[in-house]
Order: sequence, then structure tokens, then C-alpha cells
Amino acid sequence: MKLSLFPRRHGSVVVRQDKVPPNLYRPVSQACTQDQMIDPAYAYWCARIAEVPRMHRKQWEFCYILQVLARYGMLAPGLRGLGFGVGGEPLAAVFAARGASILATDLEPQRAAEEGWVDTAQHASGKEALNDRGLCDPATFDALVDFRFMDMNAIGSDLAGEFDFCWSACALEHLGSIRQGLEFIEHSVDCLKPGGLAVHTTEFNCESDDDTLDDASTVLFRKRDFLELANRLAAKGCHLAFNFELGEQPLDKHIDVAPYSVDNHLKLRIDQWVTTSFGIVVRKPLPRR
Repeated sequence: MKLSLFPRRHGSVVVRQDKVPPNLYRPVSQACTQDQMIDPAYAYWCARIAEVPRMHRKQWEFCYILQVLARYGMLAPGLRGLGFGVGGEPLAAVFAARGASILATDLEPQRAAEEGWVDTAQHASGKEALNDRGLCDPATFDALVDFRFMDMNAIGSDLAGEFDFCWSACALEHLGSIRQGLEFIEHSVDCLKPGGLAVHTTEFNCESDDDTLDDASTVLFRKRDFLELANRLAAKGCHLAFNFELGEQPLDKHIDVAPYSVDNHLKLRIDQWVTTSFGIVVRKPLPRR
């Protein structure tokens, strides 16, 4: 079965069936695996965010988002990106350094404090914090990056159709429920121009396609949730491709438990389920000819 992220037919979902492990060079919607962390692209993107490569799924999420956007031509001067729930992540600075204009958003401070994001240093109080690693020339960063407070459950209507790409890194599982997380992805696609790209990372239940954690501060998405979303988006003309393989290397089979390790952390147990990071890529359709 030939796999393409953007099949030629209008509005389609492709699910890889031949047990080929996901790779980072040509990413689709896929899980974090050990093999991806030894791909040269992984070391390249770690250097761009001023980190030493390590076997940790949160670092993979940044590298995955960067590779997806670079692979499909989104990190270029003149393009415009929208970040959701950016916290203290380094991505906006990398995008700006490559000439993209960015609107970064995060929850307003009082709500963020109430939900514990401020105490855990996972909240952005303004745009200055987004370049604290010095990844972008300050003048360029100031010119290309804007910031505003916004609830991911209530995306501003003024953002519809304004962006070439959008992203979030492990934020949508904290929106209250599986339903709200899936609705957020759909609404994020509404912010894109025709042909635009949405890329999000979140939690994936590796154990069950039935029982899962829902209606909680952190929810765990199942394969069926992603396919339900994909079918809804495909009905709107969007293109998606999936690889649900979970890897066969030693760390793909290692389950970290709380208190979680600072390394060798690809899969972990949350409540009674084993989970890992999963990336979702959606291409908004171009107008029909």
C-alpha cells in the first residue's frame, strides 16, 4: 500500500496497514518511537532548539512538529503560523528565525494559575519568554512574533482562514474531555488558509481502543477517536494519513512510572493505561479546480 500524506483524491484518510514502523524523515500522523530518535533529523532539530538529543517523548514532540512543518514547506519567509497553548516552548523562536510570522497564544494568567500551569512553569505570560534560549535574533523575533491570551476551547473567530500553519504541543489533552480535544483540532483547521497544515501532539492510549481516561484534567485518546476525527475532517475535504505502529525497540517496550524519568521516557503509565505521544497532521484542502 503506497502511503502519501496528501493523497490525490479529495478528502481522504489513509491508514498504513503493512506494519512498517513510523519514520521521522517523512512523518505522517504517528506515535513516538525509539527509531525516530536516532534519525539524523532528530539531532538536527534538537540542535535548532538548543537541546542535547535524549530519549524523551516531550523532546520528540518538538522535533516532530518541526520536521512536519519543514518537510511540507511551511517554515519559510512570508508564511504565517498560529501556536496554541505555547507555554515556554521554543518553537515560535525557531519559526521566526526562519522568517515565518507567528501569533503565539496561551491561556490568560488567572485561569492558568488556577489550573496549575504557572506553578509548573508551563505557561507563557508574554512573548519575551518564547525566545529565552536566544534562538532568534531579538529584533527579528520582536518584528515577527505576536502574542495574545486565548482559551483553546474558544478560538477567536477573527483567526479563521488567516494562517498557513498552526500547531500545539501536548496541550489539547488538557481541554477537559476527548470531545473537546477533537473539536479543538477541527476548529484549529478552520484557522488555516486553503492548503494550510495543522500539526498537533497529544496523548495516545497504547493499550485499549475501548476503555480510556476521559472527562479529566488529562485525557487519553484512542485510535478510534483519531479515526473518528479523521473521517469528519475528510468529509470537509481534508487529507490525513496514519501509522499506528508503536515500535519494536527496547525503549518502545519500556513503561515509565511515576515519578517519571528525565530520560528513557517514551511510554508511561497514566492511571491504569499505558500512553505515549502521538502527532496528528491535517492538510486543509485547496479549492477544487
